[in-house]
Amino acid sequence: METIEREDGGRDMDVSGSVPPVEGDGPKVPVPAPLAYEGVWRFTAPAVEESVPQARRAVRDLLGRQGVPARQDLVYSLLLIVSELVTNSVRHAALLSPEVAVEVAIGREWVRVAVEDNHPYRPKALEADFGQTGGRGLLLVREITRESGGVCDVEHTSTGGKVIWAALPLTAPAPAG
Repeated sequence: METIEREDGGRDMDVSGSVPPVEGDGPKVPVPAPLAYEGVWRFTAPAVEESVPQARRAVRDLLGRQGVPARQDLVYSLLLIVSELVTNSVRHAALLSPEVAVEVAIGREWVRVAVEDNHPYRPKALEADFGQTGGRGLLLVREITRESGGVCDVEHTSTGGKVIWAALPLTAPAPAG
């Protein structure tokens, strides 16, 4: 998991924060040039417990290396989300998915992390059950994302697996009034 490659191509979600050019008659709306930290990176890892801290370190190092203007609390949130999502793939999908993929998409105003595996089961965030010692990872991801002003979802892939993603804004959300 040492190498993270920058991907060329489309994104599942517009994370650029810029306005697309307007088609047809009339003036074109300019799209700002990408910032130095913008891009999409993807890496794969075996679906084993050791991949969880490796994925967390890889994402942290990528954010630092790209110079992403992220607040420390945002970085902590992203790393916790990556840990939870990779852990879920390792624990629940490894039988059908011996490898997991982690994607980081960085835009002008958003950072999106996604974890993909080949298991077809689409999990749902569980309700808090204080009698259980586990099983609340997706609930935690959903709450962290919501508190950060972001969005998250689970989607099927074209290969029959799933991708779970969370996109968080680079700027702090306005305080609830």
